[in-house]
Amino acid sequence: MKRSPGARLCATAAIGALSLSLLTACSDEGSKDGDAKSTASAAASGAASGAKALPKAALEKLLLTQGEIKGYKVTSGDDTLPASKSAVKTDKEACAPLAYAMSGLAPGDTESDASNTLTEDNASAAATKSPGDISESDLENAFKVNLTFVGLSSYEGDGAQKAFKSVSDGVAACSGGFGVTAQGQKQKITKVASDKAPGSGDESVAFTVDSDVEGEGSATFHTQVVRKGNTVASFYTVDFASLTSTGKSSAVPAAVVDAQIAKIK
Repeated sequence: MKRSPGARLCATAAIGALSLSLLTACSDEGSKDGDAKSTASAAASGAASGAKALPKAALEKLLLTQGEIKGYKVTSGDDTLPASKSAVKTDKEACAPLAYAMSGLAPGDTESDASNTLTEDNASAAATKSPGDISESDLENAFKVNLTFVGLSSYEGDGAQKAFKSVSDGVAACSGGFGVTAQGQKQKITKVASDKAPGSGDESVAFTVDSDVEGEGSATFHTQVVRKGNTVASFYTVDFASLTSTGKSSAVPAAVVDAQIAKIK
């Protein structure tokens, strides 16, 4: 049976999130100059300090937990994101860091990474009301799903600076698009463009990707990457309601970025 455009969009969004579990869920449901904020002193700080990579366990403690950010449910990234880089392949080497950042994996050369998923709690308004007071708008909001995938990675020496640069350089190098296969699912990125960087941490960069939706058009997704010391944080947002209505996912929530970066020492 041919799937509806909405189901196709949902499935492609899931592949864009590089998540087989999201793909299953969807099938069940039938400054814009891209500046990276950076300074020469910040870029040299890791090498000069002889920075040591944090172990995975320490990174997991730095991830936002339930209750630390109002209006979001926090869950482990283990069930929604690829377990390792071996599950994500690109047809252009320069574009691999972008695909990794979109999947909560370390964009640079390190074995130390951790991830989780933040889901905006759109059901909370309806949950606080009696059945007779729940409006149609409350019900619609309760079924909206806005996910942000967060990845943290830590590096030795100047590894974090190199990892960040690989993402920043990849935005320009991959502007014409690239192919990616995530856990056996193929996706075609048709365009990569600079987006407004959050200005957080020591360096930050943002980009959008346009993804082909099985011949039905394209969908746009947002990613932000921030370096703070020798830790790199990536943020990738999938907003199914916005994608269905406009073909564009909403921007990465500033509240998520601010709260996560503030937790990184």
